[in-house]
Amino acid sequence: MTSALKALPNIHRAYMIPACRGLASHPRSMSLWEHGLHLFRSAVGVVLPAPMLRRALVLKTDGCPRLVVRDRAFPVRRNLYLVGFGKAVLGMAAVAEEILGDHLIQGVVSVPHGIRACLQQAGMEEMLLKPHSRIQVIEGAKHNLPDREALRAASMIRELAEGLTADDLLLVLISGGGSALLPAPTPPILLEEKEKVTKLLASRGATIQELNTIRKALSLLKGGGLAQAAYPAQVLSLILSDVIGNPVDIIASGPTVYSSPSAQRCLQIMTKYNLMSTLPRSVETVLSSSVSDPSGPKDYSHIYNVVIGSNSLALEEAKRQAEDLGYWTLILSAGVCGEVSRVAKLYSQLIQFVCLSTAGLGEGPLRDQVRGDLLKLAAELEIPGFNLVDSLKALQGLESERSVCLLAGGETTVQLQGNGKGGRNQELALQVALELHRAKATGAGYFLGKCEVLFLSGGTDGQDGPTEAAGAFSSQELVDKAAQEGLDVETFLSNNDSYTFFSKFRNGHHLLLTGLTGTNVMDIQAILIRARDR
Repeated sequence: MTSALKALPNIHRAYMIPACRGLASHPRSMSLWEHGLHLFRSAVGVVLPAPMLRRALVLKTDGCPRLVVRDRAFPVRRNLYLVGFGKAVLGMAAVAEEILGDHLIQGVVSVPHGIRACLQQAGMEEMLLKPHSRIQVIEGAKHNLPDREALRAASMIRELAEGLTADDLLLVLISGGGSALLPAPTPPILLEEKEKVTKLLASRGATIQELNTIRKALSLLKGGGLAQAAYPAQVLSLILSDVIGNPVDIIASGPTVYSSPSAQRCLQIMTKYNLMSTLPRSVETVLSSSVSDPSGPKDYSHIYNVVIGSNSLALEEAKRQAEDLGYWTLILSAGVCGEVSRVAKLYSQLIQFVCLSTAGLGEGPLRDQVRGDLLKLAAELEIPGFNLVDSLKALQGLESERSVCLLAGGETTVQLQGNGKGGRNQELALQVALELHRAKATGAGYFLGKCEVLFLSGGTDGQDGPTEAAGAFSSQELVDKAAQEGLDVETFLSNNDSYTFFSKFRNGHHLLLTGLTGTNVMDIQAILIRARDR
């Protein structure tokens, strides 16, 4: 296997071109790794800012100039302002300014640290603002954590919004990562205190919904705070979703959606993760008081929120590409969630079921045992949109030795037990490899060995945790091959040290390295299975 970085030195450029309709080599002569990388690249390519924004936002100049978004028209007469925050916002802002022209008066966007240099180095000038742009760019939230620069950007965004009148239109661009890039703690909370609380919650496995509930309660601009600040101006919010189910009140903690979490709910979350005794006094003060603000608008009729891109859109494109490569393809869910070890077990059992089915064992006690284990685990995980019964029926009826591609998306969680370095995608890939290794000792192991298997998990933003990798590849042979190099997979997993493992194993050749992609719609997982050549 060749490393993703060496195989595609211009991978960022590759994201910008339309997905290939059939590759140069015959699909059978290509490795599963090449197929997996192509599917990931295609999935990311379709949710890049430029194509999404141009589909969503149109400036019509016949008669009275107006912005048209879906079924709504917004008159414009040099009264347009722009703010944005998130990992995909720089590219969104560049396209928006091109569309809006002289109608745009001023803008401020908060984007990830280092993204301009990364995009420039990759030759992605179309995602960069032009010289003399009316939009000010502030980079912050290094490693996706709130910092002083992000706080400065939030203050400038708030100041701009508060200066608007009823005659103005505020265009708000929101994408994944927006929460960390829009930190404005409610006094007397300090930024460091808010960061401590959110890091503690994340380390104990809190869901994105729970994290954002707390963020709203501790923030001036989240939970509709930005919308209140902009009142009475008209607000048009274009959203690239990085949350399962695309709930606009959760994405970036809903700065343009009124959502006031109760103090009781916040305290329940803190109690659930046993954090009450470790909270800073300022956080206790804010959480113990009412977090609702009786002032400001009640109906929020001046706000129009539109989701313009999501994980489902990326998965559909990957499915089209996989079918062009000859795979029988199934999208499992765009809402995969849960702790990585449980999700890895589910994927391992699905792989075993496919190997049994493609070997012609669609019936029998072994297949029934794997099926029963799958149904039990799926019921425990409660993954949104995952109809396992129908999926297993479809897989059971496959032709013998048919190549199979299973696709999924979402966002898993990691229970931190060690002090290693990694991210949820790398940990998931490594955990899947361990589960497949263990499966070799079971009755299904013989049939597993008759198949080539590739598992890929990657973050569409190109950054998995505090690492430069987007994710990783794995297979059922990985654990044995790692042992030959003196690397014990279980030891690395127990220390949450997946990045260190993949960096050492085969000189990092199993890492998925893309650099920042300029977009973010959660994670993509691909399982590729085909019969081994006789």
